[in-house]
Amino acid sequence: MPIFAQHPDPRSLQPRPAEDLLSAGTRMGAVELLVADLDTMLAYYTGAITLEVLEHAGDTAVLGRHGRTVVRLRQVRELPPARRGQAGLYHTAVLFEDEPALAAALASVAAVAPTSFTGSADHLVSQAFYFDDPEGNGVELYADRPRDTWRREPSGLVTMASNPLDPTVFLSTHLREQDLGRPTAARASLGHVHLQVGDIPLARRFYVDILGFEVMADVGSALFVAAGGYHHHIGLNTWHSAGAGPRAASLGLGQVNIDLPTADDVAALEARLKDHRITTRHDGAVLRLEDPWSTLIQVGVAA
Repeated sequence: MPIFAQHPDPRSLQPRPAEDLLSAGTRMGAVELLVADLDTMLAYYTGAITLEVLEHAGDTAVLGRHGRTVVRLRQVRELPPARRGQAGLYHTAVLFEDEPALAAALASVAAVAPTSFTGSADHLVSQAFYFDDPEGNGVELYADRPRDTWRREPSGLVTMASNPLDPTVFLSTHLREQDLGRPTAARASLGHVHLQVGDIPLARRFYVDILGFEVMADVGSALFVAAGGYHHHIGLNTWHSAGAGPRAASLGLGQVNIDLPTADDVAALEARLKDHRITTRHDGAVLRLEDPWSTLIQVGVAA
């Protein structure tokens, strides 16, 4: 990943009315993956990534930790694989509660699926390890550093980087013997979702100006947006997908879920989307819409 040198847009410096922003209590819900081989994917996400099966019925399995859903796997055999340059998923990012919990998961992947490892980085705000699952979907395992240690630019943007991070050194520093036998003891959640898009200005218009996220870092070819001051809930990049149009139906990303604190927050977002003439569907429980690349977004109230 490139160094996160900051290129603040002048709009990042202007305060925005609260009614134009998502609630500070916004968090990411589950990522749905459309998969060809449910058994193989289940084995990877449970045996290597150390998620637990929360529900499993027919062709769908819901995985997470301690009742918090991280990923939903839905088997759809008739779809073709996603093309490398199309819009869609860059990675699903699993957030662990601390470095020892992250080390336990990292040790599990190293033992069960070592060839799935694709890289690692110290992002200053977090430490992260990257993998590809058996069907080529990106996965990030990470732990945040304390928020009061995050540095900010004069513009207010969060300072991030992609510095070297040695997995062996990380394991020797943080892995505890007692965690090896119970890697699922610690909590984990979906920290953020990183998407491939076709155009950064259009992504900014949709995810920031319309949905109501705030820009936390801007590197030109990638934008990192969040609610409530987090370093990012959604990453958006064009590293492999510049110029991509709406997504064709394929395996890979099914939908992205965003959880808001209250029904009033969902209603406020729905009204804002209507003002911007964004087509939505609301079934009384969740609000559904598509981004400019036909990625399905589902918004509901956090459980």
